Amino acid sequence: MRFDFTDEQYALRDATRRLLAAECDSAHLRAMWESATGRSPQLWKRMAETGLVGLTVPEEHGGLGSSEVDLVLLLEEAGYVALPEPLLETTAVAVPLLLEAGSEAQQAHWLPRIAAGEAVATVQLAGDPVVADAHIADVLLAEREGELHALPASAFHATPQPSIDRSRRLFTVDLATSADTRMPGGAAEAARAFDRAAAGSAAMLGGISQRLLDMTVAHVREREQFGRPVGSFQAVKHKLAETLLLVETSKPACWYAAYVLAHDLPDRLEAASIAKAYASDAAAKADQEALQCHGGIGFTWEHDLHLWMKRATAMQRTYGSARWHRSRLAQTLLA
Repeated sequence: MRFDFTDEQYALRDATRRLLAAECDSAHLRAMWESATGRSPQLWKRMAETGLVGLTVPEEHGGLGSSEVDLVLLLEEAGYVALPEPLLETTAVAVPLLLEAGSEAQQAHWLPRIAAGEAVATVQLAGDPVVADAHIADVLLAEREGELHALPASAFHATPQPSIDRSRRLFTVDLATSADTRMPGGAAEAARAFDRAAAGSAAMLGGISQRLLDMTVAHVREREQFGRPVGSFQAVKHKLAETLLLVETSKPACWYAAYVLAHDLPDRLEAASIAKAYASDAAAKADQEALQCHGGIGFTWEHDLHLWMKRATAMQRTYGSARWHRSRLAQTLLA
């Protein structure tokens, strides 16, 4: 049995890393925080041209036809740069849901447009009160009373809601469902989609936590007290070692969840919940210790740390908190 990614998967990760490093630096993030939509159509188009947006779209619809295992490392890279674009909702969740639960007409209409970067998709699952990126979504896949609907932008109204993370815009939605919007799939497909969302957000948290750790290590190497780098103090070393342990051990849980989803194994629910709980714990620890080690500068708007701290805080609660997923695990295992 192989317990590693392939050379091709690592090459795709490295290409994604170069693209996002060049296109999504902190200046871009700050610009998106202040912009009207918080999104860059130019970056989304660029991501589509490289195949990133259409990674999970089948080849016959213009995509690469890849799986969750191919995508998980790319979601980590998206988290590492705190990517504002809806890669999670569109590529990791909406596309597989369309493939599993959509009609042939719905697939033929939306999948080629998504792969080409001409359409953005988002989701509302498991009674979630808010929807990410509903203001720019061309299609919303929504679960209502055991039914799934694919609603074009004309069939729902989005009302903005406050968010701690201005790079992740949230909305409540009013839907106009009908027989035309209904998808053939139902509750079972919606449950799988929610687990994909939980596992995908866990992978993004892994990248965010790694960025917080890297920023903190760089800071304590440069910051001096009493004529010595702060990072040379034993207490600081302990904080960062504990953070590294949580971050590194959470990543394999995300990778396994991706493998389970890609192969439709029976422990899908357990794997997704374990990944989200572990990744949320690691992000909470990285948040806490990053702020502690940066000291007063970490509170300032001018320092970039808050961009990742706020994303980590928001994503910990996205598609189920650590507590919620542990409760679900307990109910499942003790049933």
